[in-house]
Amino acid sequence: MALVVGAFALVASTGKLSSSRVRDWMDGYGVLGPLVFIVVSASLTTALFPGPLLAGASGLLFGTWLGTPVSIASATLGATLAFLIARFVAHDAVETLQGRRLAALRAFVGRRGFLSVLYARIVPGVPYSLVNYAAGLSPVPLRTFAAATALGCAPRAFAYTALGGSLDDLGSPDAIAAYVILVVMAVGGAVFARRDLRAARLARASGSGTSTSSPAAPTAGRP
Repeated sequence: MALVVGAFALVASTGKLSSSRVRDWMDGYGVLGPLVFIVVSASLTTALFPGPLLAGASGLLFGTWLGTPVSIASATLGATLAFLIARFVAHDAVETLQGRRLAALRAFVGRRGFLSVLYARIVPGVPYSLVNYAAGLSPVPLRTFAAATALGCAPRAFAYTALGGSLDDLGSPDAIAAYVILVVMAVGGAVFARRDLRAARLARASGSGTSTSSPAAPTAGRP
């Protein structure tokens, strides 16, 4: 990440950084350009590099319509790699060291597998890269994680890719569509999160009420 930031600062300081120049660099790879980008972007994802910047770079290099599937493939592959790293390195240790609360949380996430990952991709403010590693420590199957990630990241991938592709004209139709999608996802994700939190509170309240009242029944029946 330090090398990438340093290289960007060096090029930017020359005053010659432009969308056309960046595209010229990628043109040297020909038809392999998107594949090269997917591999590099997926690797940076495992290093916790910000996903919006990678998606924006995809739009800058390939345009909105080719850049969007490239962004989705990059994000899904990078997330899957991070998931596998966590699954093979620390999953067994977590199962051995977990307490009751963590065990209950992992079981809850495992039961809701697809929806848990999907919500984490949609709800605003949830760190995308950290979710990749956290999911690897949960019982969520790899196929479920990959499918939910591809579906959940698609709208934001389009939005950030469109903004990157419209860097020279942030008032273009693609850019306006990106703004709308980001706002709708932020509001919709917040609504879903609030609904789930309310349901969780009601479930806990119901459970605590049952646990306090159930021991009293047999006591009342004793002589």
